[in-house]
Amino acid sequence: MTSCHVTEDPIKKVAIFGGTHGNELTGVFLVKRWLENGTEIQRTGLEVKPFITNPRAVKKCTRYIDCDLNRVFDPENLGKKMSKDLPYEVRRAQEINHLFGPKDNEYSYDIIFDLHNTTSNMGCTLILEDSRNDFLIQMCHYIKTSLAPLPCYVYLIEHPSLKYATTRSIAKYPVEVGPQPQGVLRADILDQMRKMIKHALDFIHNFNEGEEFPPCAIEVYKIMEKVDYPRNENGDIAAIIHPNLQDQDWKPLHPGDPVFLTLDGKIIPLGGGSTVYPVFVNEAAYYEKKEAFAKATKLTLNARSIRSSLP
Repeated sequence: MTSCHVTEDPIKKVAIFGGTHGNELTGVFLVKRWLENGTEIQRTGLEVKPFITNPRAVKKCTRYIDCDLNRVFDPENLGKKMSKDLPYEVRRAQEINHLFGPKDNEYSYDIIFDLHNTTSNMGCTLILEDSRNDFLIQMCHYIKTSLAPLPCYVYLIEHPSLKYATTRSIAKYPVEVGPQPQGVLRADILDQMRKMIKHALDFIHNFNEGEEFPPCAIEVYKIMEKVDYPRNENGDIAAIIHPNLQDQDWKPLHPGDPVFLTLDGKIIPLGGGSTVYPVFVNEAAYYEKKEAFAKATKLTLNARSIRSSLP
């Protein structure tokens, strides 16, 4: 007999964040639509709240005003005394934590879907922070299966030093949803993101109704390390992403394969002794973070059977 991992309570409160980065317009566009008419995200017995997270940055169509909102939800920033001298995004983080948290509290929102865009060629992507969470693995499996044959990749950022304090982390089950370039809207990408949210909400509804989800497995790409651009003695970028690597997110990258190219034509290959999978290749917003791409390894996550305790 298959053992069943029973969640004590059904999901009650879900938030959908758009505009954590103000120039990532798909989430902004969808959230504004749902604030005007939320019929398509309504599910019986479930509170779903669409929310613009960084309105000042959205108004200016810029990533942030003072600092990256998606990096400041740590205890230090959330615990700072509120004042006008604090960076705008730190003050905003405290407001969001008050509205949807507090973080690590039983009364916080159950799930936050944070909608993001990227200039990297990543396609439909779910970002997962916990490799041992049966509920989240099951939800990712449901979304991936529902989207098929359209690929949907799962990026696992569970890492002791590379994980960061995200906006969505105030929820019990945080999920990031992507993709698409910043500062633009594309109908195909918008439709994909809309479908991802639909399938996620359908999964939650079915779970709340008592449906049992059998054991499952999903393929994920787990972050290993971030790779900076080669730099000269002044700290300036000395080489760019090689054409063979550009737009090749999720594709195997072997030792010796071209990674960077200098302006005088010198090729810099991948070192090391193992195949990796590049993610966030040449992401525009990561130049300031000194990240040309991230190396990931591919693995399989398994989830036990789950169902709500209330049929």
